[in-house]
Amino acid sequence: MTISLVIVDDHPVVRDGLRGMFTGDPRFEVLGEAADGAEAIAAGERLEPDVILMDLRMPGVDGVTAIAELAKRGVPSRVLVLTTYDTDSDVLPAIEAGATGYLLKDAPRDELFRAVEAAARGQAVLSPAVATRLMGQMRQPASEPLSQRELEVLGLIARGSTNREAAAQLFISEATVKTHLLHVYAKLGVNDRAAAVATAFERGYLSFRTPG
Repeated sequence: MTISLVIVDDHPVVRDGLRGMFTGDPRFEVLGEAADGAEAIAAGERLEPDVILMDLRMPGVDGVTAIAELAKRGVPSRVLVLTTYDTDSDVLPAIEAGATGYLLKDAPRDELFRAVEAAARGQAVLSPAVATRLMGQMRQPASEPLSQRELEVLGLIARGSTNREAAAQLFISEATVKTHLLHVYAKLGVNDRAAAVATAFERGYLSFRTPG
């Protein structure tokens, strides 16, 4: 079974190179291309590829905005970020927006192919440099406050929502919910959902409210 792709990058040379690379391998089929986030959203909705290879920094609508909008619109495609940037300000927003994976453009061809195959299966894919950055974020001191989105996820979990239900209510992917929960665990110094909820109530992040 071939994996269908849409390639998103504002540089025509990069798109041409990626198209040639994937077209030359029978495991993949390139359905289309996009030069910015707006075109990526339109192509994702129209073509529904298995995987969207998404650049981040593009004129007009950027990659992170496009990823979030694709998730909000319920486009089933997995998004694999392919960029030259591995800074915290690029990595974390992309993953929080719903990207399945994050790879750097200097990745070898075989690594890129394996990443696309893994993304198509819904498996998280991170380049080693990006994984190191994320682990560093998660090991920050527990005194760091929870973000608004982390509080939203934790609040839904406290009310009994599953990861899938929380993802649906917040218009994000289930993988993104899991990432938020990992950050919550690290910040609160706990290892599971029950402990996270209990600690959050104890520290005043959550409060008991009567439904309605």
